[in-house]
This record gives sequence, C-alpha cells and structure tokens, in this order.
Amino acid sequence: MIALPMKFLVTGTLTTAFISVSALADTHLSGPDRYAATAPLFASNVPLVVTIEAPLTTLMEDRPAVDYLDGKFSFAGDDGTEQTIDLKIRARGSYRLEKEHCDFAPIRLNFRKKQVVDTILAGQDKLKLVTHCRNGNRHYKQLVLREFLAYRILQVMTEKSYGVRLLQINYIDTEGGKPMTRPGFVVEDDDDVAARNGMTPIKRNNLSGGDLERRQQNFVNVFQYLIGNTDYSLFNPEPDKHCCHNMDFMSATEEPPFTPLPYDFDFAGIVNAPYAQPNPRFEHTSVRVRLYRGQCTNNELLPETLQQFIARKDAIYGVVDELDWLNSRSRRYVTGYLNSFYKHISDPKSVGASFIDKCEDSP
Repeated sequence: MIALPMKFLVTGTLTTAFISVSALADTHLSGPDRYAATAPLFASNVPLVVTIEAPLTTLMEDRPAVDYLDGKFSFAGDDGTEQTIDLKIRARGSYRLEKEHCDFAPIRLNFRKKQVVDTILAGQDKLKLVTHCRNGNRHYKQLVLREFLAYRILQVMTEKSYGVRLLQINYIDTEGGKPMTRPGFVVEDDDDVAARNGMTPIKRNNLSGGDLERRQQNFVNVFQYLIGNTDYSLFNPEPDKHCCHNMDFMSATEEPPFTPLPYDFDFAGIVNAPYAQPNPRFEHTSVRVRLYRGQCTNNELLPETLQQFIARKDAIYGVVDELDWLNSRSRRYVTGYLNSFYKHISDPKSVGASFIDKCEDSP
C-alpha cells in the first residue's frame, strides 16, 4: 500500500495525516459515472415518473408482509411512450410497517424479469420502495426526500453503498381510494451492490470488531455521525434476524474482513422524523443530537477518515443543491445540519471531545 503525506488546515492549525491511496480511491468517484456497468435504473439521478395501480386499500389495511397482491407498474420507455408491466406488491419494513407510525407503509415491488428486459428496469426483480409514511401531512413528503439525501451523500462518498433512484409515484387504488401523487425512492438490491464491487453478500449471526474492514468500518461510523444516526449496529443483530441492525455486509472472499453497508436512515437527525426516537442506549432527548460510535481501536484512522469527508465536502453539498424537490425549509435544515458537522471536524478540540473521547470499546 502506498501512503502519501497529506496536510490539511484545521482552523489555523496545520495538521499532518497519512492518507492511503486505497482508502481515498473511490471517494473521487461520484454520480452516474460510477454506475455505468450496473443496472440502468440506478445509472441516472433524474427522478423517474411512475404509476402504481394496485389494491392499495387492502395493502394498507391488512399490510401483507409475505403474500403479494397483484398490480400494474407503468413508466415511460426510452422513446417516451408509456409501458405497463405486471407487478406483485406487498408491505414491508419493521417500525414503519406499524399503523401507529405510518398510515402508508413501505412497499416491496416484485417484477417479472421477462417483462423488464430492454427497459429501464432491466435486471430488477424485487425492489424496496421507501414511501412517504403519512398521507395527510405534507411535511412527510419532505422527510422521504431527506432520507433519500442520506443515501445520496453516502453514494457520492463511496461505491460501497446502496444506489437509490428518486420516483414521482402516481398511486391508483383499484379499490376506489383517492388517487394521489407522492415522492418515494427505490433502493438497489444487495446482490447488485456486492456484484459491482466484486463481492458477495454475507450473512452472519454475530460479528466482532476484528471481522470488519477497519477503514470502511471507521468511515461508516463517521458517516452515521454526519447524518446524526445512532439507530444501527455493526455487531449485534435484531431479534430473529441475521447481523446486524440496519447494516448489511459483503466480502470478496466470503471470509473476514467484511465490508459494512448501512441503510435505513429515517431515525437520523438529518431527517428528523416526528416519530423517530433516540436510541434508548443513550441519554439523548432528540435524534438531532449526534454521537460518534466508532471503535477506540480505530482512533488512529480518524485523521484519514475525516479527510475523506473534507475532500468530498463540495460533492456532499452538491447532492442537496441538485434536489429541486426540497422546499426552502428542508434545504435550510439539511444545509444547517451539514454545516454543524463540518464545524465539528474543523476544530481539533471538537474532534477530541466528539470523536476521540466518545469512542466505544471493542464489543
């Protein structure tokens, strides 16, 4: 591994860090160019207009999480003409699946592979659709956009992340419910993320710190700090599930070290959803409060990791600027939240207090 000395200015103090070429290599790749070899659905950041026609009343009343309901999915083809294909649809999720939290649950889309050949959906089978959660509250349209931005920020930082595609969804209820149009986004399948990184998905019941690739582990923890998310674990599974909470893994050899893939950011401070609750492990009164959950054994990597975020600062703010659907209130909030992160990492005392002093011992 080649190590290059790199100097960066920290509020008037010249600090030297050693940044490895391999650690920063993929941070210079951003936008659609990184996805030229992957599925066309995730090869563009232009919002896609689609129509979902299905028994939505039954879907949201009964919330089938196993059995699929029949529907139709329409979208514009390359020549601009509308294409309609068969769709199987069911509810999905955990917290947002509960009616007390969301009256419109997240959705699993299931396509027939033969019908999507030579379309923008080519190669897709089952897709996670992140929805607006509540019909009657316009603020929730913005919340789904803020969560989309969390994925996009991660995307412009590293190829080791889930691709996402923003949708304008026209919902038509075949059972007579009122039609509506809402934003949402689909998330790339973990098999596809792993494949374009030359890896395969990994399922384990429990992990230790030594099982994870250290630089990516450290990078993920700083990213979660940036978006203000503590609702995840790199080591512990949810009940009756593979490891780990809101975290997937992949590996080139199916053996350690594993590469973490974070997802599900609706409890993050950058989203600030009304239903989001601080992680009960920590004495926080709001999800807006950041907490660094990196491992103390990785503290030596912090200068390198923070430099990744400094190097990609313009790209991070760029994904906010390019999202036209954000209203002024959301844009100010997200920008202010990012500003506070960069203020923290530009002050050596703040880095010591917020990162070094808050690190976690190895599990």
